[in-house]
Amino acid sequence: MPWIKTIPFDAATGKLKQLYQRVTGPNNNVDNIMMMHSLRPHTMEGHMAIYKYVLHHKDNEIPKWFLEVLGVWVSSLNDCTYCVEHHFAGMKRLLRDDARADAIRTAITARDVAGAPLDDAQKAAMVYAQKLTQAAGQMVQADVQALRDAGWDDGEILEINQVSAYFSYANRTVLGLGCSTDGDVIGLSPGNSDDPDDWGHK
Repeated sequence: MPWIKTIPFDAATGKLKQLYQRVTGPNNNVDNIMMMHSLRPHTMEGHMAIYKYVLHHKDNEIPKWFLEVLGVWVSSLNDCTYCVEHHFAGMKRLLRDDARADAIRTAITARDVAGAPLDDAQKAAMVYAQKLTQAAGQMVQADVQALRDAGWDDGEILEINQVSAYFSYANRTVLGLGCSTDGDVIGLSPGNSDDPDDWGHK
């Protein structure tokens, strides 16, 4: 049970009902992380907008599967099992290589960036995400230059930054309110990247 009151789909009315209808998955399932916002629906609207635009937007250039890797990585660093489970399932589905996905998760769990089956640029992104997550006040310009030196352009660096920052926000929403995976359908995500206003989970 969450640590604050939440309103289930069947009891929702007004603006909350409209938002739930936008974010539902199969059988009107609403992810518990979204239900955490039910007493203040405007915060759910803000959360979903940034989530969709940061992680599931057609104008991103980094492959979505790797953005999900960063999400799993940041969530693991923050000890957020909820987001690790959801986004690992999403990453595995997108990568379409179960053995590689499992090896990435093993490396994440072991905090072994060097051992992850990723290229050097992707490992550099993980190093940046780790420092941003664990020591944000110690970030320096050289951390961004290291990403450039690894081959990322500045737009891609912005994507890495925003995904890393978003997941710390999401992790703290989950961890601070007692959100669990009970009743969730693990691994659903907005599937229509071409329409930023389509929040349906598939």
